[in-house]
Amino acid sequence: MKILVTGGAGFIGSHLVDALLAAGHSVRVLDNLDAQVHGEGGVRPAYLSEEAELQVGDVRDRAAVAKALDGMEAVYHLAAAVGVGQSMYEIEHYVSVNSLGAAVVLEEIVKRREDLCKVIVASSMSLYGEGAYRDSSGEIQYPGIRPESQLEKRQWDFDDAKGVSLTPIPTPESKPPIPTSVYAVTKRDHEELFLSVGAAYQIPTVALRFFNVYGTRQALSNPYTGVVAIFSSRLLNRHAPLIFEDGNQSRDFIHVSDIVQANLLALEKDAANGQVYNVGTGRQTSVLDVAGALSRELQFDAPMQIEHRFRAGDIRHCFGDISKISKELGYAPRVGLEEGMRELLDWLREAEAVDHVDAATAELDRRGLAR
Repeated sequence: MKILVTGGAGFIGSHLVDALLAAGHSVRVLDNLDAQVHGEGGVRPAYLSEEAELQVGDVRDRAAVAKALDGMEAVYHLAAAVGVGQSMYEIEHYVSVNSLGAAVVLEEIVKRREDLCKVIVASSMSLYGEGAYRDSSGEIQYPGIRPESQLEKRQWDFDDAKGVSLTPIPTPESKPPIPTSVYAVTKRDHEELFLSVGAAYQIPTVALRFFNVYGTRQALSNPYTGVVAIFSSRLLNRHAPLIFEDGNQSRDFIHVSDIVQANLLALEKDAANGQVYNVGTGRQTSVLDVAGALSRELQFDAPMQIEHRFRAGDIRHCFGDISKISKELGYAPRVGLEEGMRELLDWLREAEAVDHVDAATAELDRRGLAR
């Protein structure tokens, strides 16, 4: 097929492009080569396959989107402004790129609905807010955002009505979204806009909720990217990883190749049409454990910088229940964290990174978003 990948010059998008090309598809990429991700100059990334056609343009530019969609048979919409912290003060930018951009792409998709056999949108685990928990009575709980009064006491975890700590459990797709950041709200917009328009116009559409993705080609100099890349940037510059709260908050770290696997299955399987799927590993890993593993492998022996502070919009625990995508699409994560980290570290040792984390944290402090 002829397939458009918006954001296809980025971290996840470029890996997806490689896999689509390997499967025999023709691929066009629409990407604005944002300086925060790609550096100044707007140069085609060396890792982006020469077999892929690159069109430089913004998803908010209707003419650029129309041109990119010309002749396409399937669309992956991955283009987005990424980052929880930055979204809390660059509100207009995030809403414009993510929500308005999605609207422009969808209006142009609708004009070509007879030509398109599948549309797949990248959603995010961030829309859940807090993940799922079980209380001491065995009941499942979906807590909201932690109260400011609790966080000010540095009490990071949730307690049930009996004063017993809630136990994190895998978060299913059925959990109601409770987004706690502007970024999360816009990713919910992505998902709901694409699925509702797809249903109305009978365009087979799939939403994939990515958990915490890591791997080669991450933008190491972007202080608002994933935590693995942020820690890596610090360590490569011989700075201690900066960790908020106590470091025991947990996430579901998934290798980029498994994200690609899910995207290919969503394209191939009719059972995916109209559905939402978690894409993770189902495994809970603490932020402290990830920082420790990277520090050991990169031979950084200084103590980690544990802040015992909190940031607006941060959650405590969230990792994915992947039973739905496993059962319906045959998805199974293939790369464990240890194997994935080894591959990442081999790449990191040859990579260059500018550490902007202190400046980004200072900006959060100045705006009262880290306390």
